[in-house]
Amino acid sequence: MSVVALAPVSAEIRIGVVNATKLMQEAPQAKAVTDALRAEFSGKQRELSTLQAALKAKQEKYEKDGPTMSGEQRSKAEKELRDGNRDYSQKLNDVQEDFNTRQNEELSRLQSAIVAEVQSYALSQKFDLVLTDGVIFANTSFDITAAVLAGLQARAAAA
Repeated sequence: MSVVALAPVSAEIRIGVVNATKLMQEAPQAKAVTDALRAEFSGKQRELSTLQAALKAKQEKYEKDGPTMSGEQRSKAEKELRDGNRDYSQKLNDVQEDFNTRQNEELSRLQSAIVAEVQSYALSQKFDLVLTDGVIFANTSFDITAAVLAGLQARAAAA
Protein backbone atom coordinates (compact mmCIF):
# COMPACT_ATOMS: atom_id res chain seq x y z
CA MET A 1 0.00 0.00 0.00
CA SER A 2 1.51 3.33 -1.00
CA VAL A 3 0.63 6.72 0.30
CA VAL A 4 0.83 9.74 -1.95
CA ALA A 5 1.15 13.08 -0.29
CA LEU A 6 0.00 16.06 -2.24
CA ALA A 7 1.34 19.48 -1.42
CA PRO A 8 -1.36 22.09 -1.02
CA VAL A 9 -1.74 24.24 -4.09
CA SER A 10 -1.30 27.81 -3.06
CA ALA A 11 -0.58 29.40 -6.42
CA GLU A 12 -2.98 32.19 -7.26
CA ILE A 13 -4.80 31.78 -10.52
CA ARG A 14 -4.96 34.93 -12.66
CA ILE A 15 -8.16 35.25 -14.63
CA GLY A 16 -9.02 37.97 -17.10
CA VAL A 17 -12.15 38.82 -19.04
CA VAL A 18 -12.15 40.58 -22.39
CA ASN A 19 -15.08 42.14 -24.23
CA ALA A 20 -14.47 40.92 -27.78
CA THR A 21 -17.39 42.90 -29.20
CA LYS A 22 -15.98 46.14 -27.84
CA LEU A 23 -12.57 45.30 -29.29
CA MET A 24 -14.12 44.57 -32.70
CA GLN A 25 -15.89 47.93 -32.62
CA GLU A 26 -13.21 50.16 -31.13
CA ALA A 27 -9.92 48.77 -32.40
CA PRO A 28 -8.28 51.14 -34.89
CA GLN A 29 -7.83 48.14 -37.16
CA ALA A 30 -11.65 47.89 -37.38
CA LYS A 31 -11.88 51.47 -38.63
CA ALA A 32 -9.10 50.75 -41.11
CA VAL A 33 -11.04 47.74 -42.42
CA THR A 34 -14.20 49.83 -42.78
CA ASP A 35 -12.34 52.62 -44.59
CA ALA A 36 -10.54 50.17 -46.90
CA LEU A 37 -13.78 48.42 -47.86
CA ARG A 38 -15.52 51.74 -48.43
CA ALA A 39 -12.68 52.87 -50.71
CA GLU A 40 -12.55 49.53 -52.52
CA PHE A 41 -16.26 49.53 -53.32
CA SER A 42 -16.88 53.27 -53.83
CA GLY A 43 -16.35 53.02 -57.61
CA LYS A 44 -18.82 50.17 -57.93
CA GLN A 45 -21.30 52.06 -55.74
CA ARG A 46 -21.00 55.13 -57.98
CA GLU A 47 -21.49 52.93 -61.05
CA LEU A 48 -24.68 51.47 -59.53
CA SER A 49 -25.97 54.93 -58.62
CA THR A 50 -25.37 56.15 -62.16
CA LEU A 51 -27.12 53.12 -63.62
CA GLN A 52 -30.06 53.58 -61.24
CA ALA A 53 -30.37 57.28 -62.16
CA ALA A 54 -30.34 56.41 -65.88
CA LEU A 55 -33.07 53.82 -65.33
CA LYS A 56 -35.16 56.30 -63.39
CA ALA A 57 -34.79 58.86 -66.19
CA LYS A 58 -35.86 56.24 -68.77
CA GLN A 59 -38.84 55.29 -66.63
CA GLU A 60 -39.92 58.93 -66.24
CA LYS A 61 -39.51 59.52 -69.99
CA TYR A 62 -41.57 56.41 -70.71
CA GLU A 63 -44.33 57.53 -68.32
CA LYS A 64 -44.37 60.99 -69.86
CA ASP A 65 -44.14 59.96 -73.51
CA GLY A 66 -45.91 56.59 -73.26
CA PRO A 67 -49.38 57.81 -74.17
CA THR A 68 -48.11 59.37 -77.41
CA MET A 69 -45.86 56.48 -78.44
CA SER A 70 -46.78 53.98 -81.11
CA GLY A 71 -47.30 50.39 -80.03
CA GLU A 72 -43.91 49.42 -81.42
CA GLN A 73 -42.14 52.29 -79.62
CA ARG A 74 -43.91 51.44 -76.37
CA SER A 75 -42.91 47.77 -76.63
CA LYS A 76 -39.31 48.71 -77.35
CA ALA A 77 -39.21 51.13 -74.39
CA GLU A 78 -40.77 48.54 -72.06
CA LYS A 79 -38.21 45.94 -73.15
CA GLU A 80 -35.36 48.41 -72.56
CA LEU A 81 -36.72 49.14 -69.07
CA ARG A 82 -37.08 45.43 -68.25
CA ASP A 83 -33.58 44.67 -69.53
CA GLY A 84 -32.14 47.65 -67.69
CA ASN A 85 -33.82 46.70 -64.42
CA ARG A 86 -32.65 43.09 -64.78
CA ASP A 87 -29.09 44.27 -65.50
CA TYR A 88 -29.17 46.64 -62.52
CA SER A 89 -30.49 43.93 -60.19
CA GLN A 90 -27.78 41.50 -61.33
CA LYS A 91 -25.02 44.07 -60.88
CA LEU A 92 -26.39 45.02 -57.46
CA ASN A 93 -26.42 41.37 -56.36
CA ASP A 94 -22.89 40.85 -57.68
CA VAL A 95 -21.56 43.89 -55.82
CA GLN A 96 -23.32 42.85 -52.61
CA GLU A 97 -21.88 39.34 -52.84
CA ASP A 98 -18.39 40.70 -53.52
CA PHE A 99 -18.70 43.13 -50.62
CA ASN A 100 -19.92 40.45 -48.21
CA THR A 101 -17.09 38.13 -49.22
CA ARG A 102 -14.44 40.83 -48.75
CA GLN A 103 -16.00 41.98 -45.48
CA ASN A 104 -15.94 38.42 -44.12
CA GLU A 105 -12.29 38.03 -45.17
CA GLU A 106 -11.30 41.28 -43.46
CA LEU A 107 -13.32 40.54 -40.31
CA SER A 108 -11.63 37.16 -40.08
CA ARG A 109 -8.22 38.85 -40.25
CA LEU A 110 -9.32 41.36 -37.63
CA GLN A 111 -10.54 38.61 -35.31
CA SER A 112 -7.22 36.82 -35.70
CA ALA A 113 -5.33 40.01 -34.83
CA ILE A 114 -7.50 40.53 -31.75
CA VAL A 115 -7.01 36.94 -30.60
CA ALA A 116 -3.26 37.28 -31.10
CA GLU A 117 -3.22 40.52 -29.08
CA VAL A 118 -5.26 38.97 -26.26
CA GLN A 119 -2.91 35.98 -26.18
CA SER A 120 0.16 38.20 -26.24
CA TYR A 121 -1.17 40.34 -23.40
CA ALA A 122 -2.23 37.30 -21.37
CA LEU A 123 1.20 35.70 -21.73
CA SER A 124 3.11 38.87 -20.93
CA GLN A 125 0.96 39.55 -17.85
CA LYS A 126 1.04 35.88 -16.79
CA PHE A 127 -2.70 35.24 -16.95
CA ASP A 128 -3.77 31.64 -16.50
CA LEU A 129 -7.18 32.05 -18.10
CA VAL A 130 -8.85 34.71 -20.26
CA LEU A 131 -12.57 34.49 -20.90
CA THR A 132 -14.70 36.28 -23.46
CA ASP A 133 -18.25 35.86 -24.81
CA GLY A 134 -20.62 33.90 -22.66
CA VAL A 135 -19.58 35.44 -19.35
CA ILE A 136 -22.70 36.46 -17.47
CA PHE A 137 -20.91 38.48 -14.81
CA ALA A 138 -17.33 39.48 -14.12
CA ASN A 139 -16.04 41.96 -11.60
CA THR A 140 -14.47 44.91 -13.40
CA SER A 141 -11.14 44.08 -11.79
CA PHE A 142 -10.97 41.07 -14.14
CA ASP A 143 -11.67 43.14 -17.28
CA ILE A 144 -8.55 43.48 -19.44
CA THR A 145 -10.35 44.91 -22.49
CA ALA A 146 -8.85 48.40 -22.11
CA ALA A 147 -5.31 47.02 -21.87
CA VAL A 148 -5.79 44.84 -24.95
CA LEU A 149 -7.33 47.77 -26.84
CA ALA A 150 -4.29 49.88 -25.93
CA GLY A 151 -2.10 47.16 -27.40
CA LEU A 152 -4.13 47.11 -30.60
CA GLN A 153 -3.89 50.90 -30.83
CA ALA A 154 -0.12 50.73 -30.36
CA ARG A 155 0.17 48.13 -33.13
CA ALA A 156 -1.97 50.27 -35.44
CA ALA A 157 0.16 53.34 -34.75
CA ALA A 158 3.32 51.34 -35.46
CA ALA A 159 1.95 50.02 -38.77
